[in-house]
Formats: sequence, structure tokens, C-alpha cells
Amino acid sequence: MPLKFINWFLSGKMSSDFANVRAHYRDPSEVFDVKDLVSKDPIKQFDAWFQLARQNPGIKEPNAMCLSTASLEGKPSSRMVLLKDFSQNGFTFFTNYTSKKGQELEKNPMASLCFYWDVMSRQIRIDGRVVKIDREKSIEYFSKRPLNSRISAYISDQSKVIKDKQYLIDLQQQAVKDFEPTKNVPTPENWGGYLVVPEEIEFWQGNDIRLHDRIRFRKLKEGENLDEFAIKGENGWIIERLAP
Repeated sequence: MPLKFINWFLSGKMSSDFANVRAHYRDPSEVFDVKDLVSKDPIKQFDAWFQLARQNPGIKEPNAMCLSTASLEGKPSSRMVLLKDFSQNGFTFFTNYTSKKGQELEKNPMASLCFYWDVMSRQIRIDGRVVKIDREKSIEYFSKRPLNSRISAYISDQSKVIKDKQYLIDLQQQAVKDFEPTKNVPTPENWGGYLVVPEEIEFWQGNDIRLHDRIRFRKLKEGENLDEFAIKGENGWIIERLAP
């Protein structure tokens, strides 16, 4: 290891040049506007962008999304999860119901999702309420997971403090012996799917002069009238352009 690096590490000094880090986005001529929407339904628009992300070889997991939840006191927490289904009803992911996110959703059933596809200079933010999906659907999906994934979900008391990694390895090895012959791992009672029912969906596209494009779909609030800048969308949505 170079002596220069060792001296820097021991000094405890952190790099201060992050202010100069700049990423290139799209050319300013590539404007994303309301007229460029494939649909005035945000779920169909999501599908269009999502399919492009799936076809992009530079994106390893197009269905990776940041899930943000919050405690009753308003303290937020975020983590990456995988989208497993979407429809007009909403966006589905699976997890342990007694994990930190599960406990927060139990008390405060609101969440925000964010997809970020850097090579496309695009992101999608989805805010909405969260409900558990039918137990039968969770069991059906669990049965289709790879054996090791099912075993990990079966043995892991997610978000709980444990002694060390060997504790998990021992549980995993024993579970493999128990379930390898039949491959029949029961779906844990505290494991299943959530559906994020969208109330607001924003499509963002970046450009190099930082006049980023933001098109937001949202539901009209009770008693609210369509204002002069809003456009009527489909299925009860309105469309608005936001300042970057």
C-alpha cells in the first residue's frame, strides 16, 4: 500500500473535492414535455420508461427502487428493494412484515418509491399509501423464488440484532438439510407483499444546463378545481409541469 495513502488515511482527513463532481445528463435539446408523454395515464407512462430501462444493457436491475418509509414521529428511513409487479392498482414489492420497514408501514402506511436510471438521465418518484396484498398471492410468489432465497427469508428475522454471521450460516446450512430433499419451504407468516397505491407520480429527465424536466401526475384533492396550468389526464389524474 502506498505510503502516501497510509499517511492520508491516518490523518483522518476527508476528501473535500465533491463540490467539483459533475455528471453529464442529456443535451438541453432533448426536452421531455407533456406532448412527449406516451399516455396521459401515469401507469402507462411508467411502463414505457420501464421497458426502455429493461432494454438498456447499462442497467443491471431496472426494477431496483429506493423505498422510503417513516415512523410516526416522522423519522424517515430508506433502502433498496425490487419491484415485482405493477398495474393500475399500484406497485408491488415483497419483504418481511416485522422488519423495520414493515413495522413503520404498520404504524404509518405511507411510502415513497424512487427509480433512478442514471445512464438514461431519468428517475420516477411514486408517493402513496401502502396495503398488504392477499396472502394467497404472497404464497404463490414465494413458491416461485429460488430455493436459497426462500431459505434465507425463512431463517432470517430481518432487522433484528444477531450475534454474528456464523449464526446465520448455521441456520442456513441446517435449513438446506431440512428442505433440500423436497424443496418445499413454507412461506413465513411474517413475510409477504405490499402494494403501493399511487397518489402522485413524477417523471424526471435531466439535462446538462440543469433545467431538468419534471412532469407530475397527481389526483385532484376533494373540492379542488383544475387550475390554469394543470392538464386533465386519464383515470382521474391531472398533469402538471414543475420547476426543476
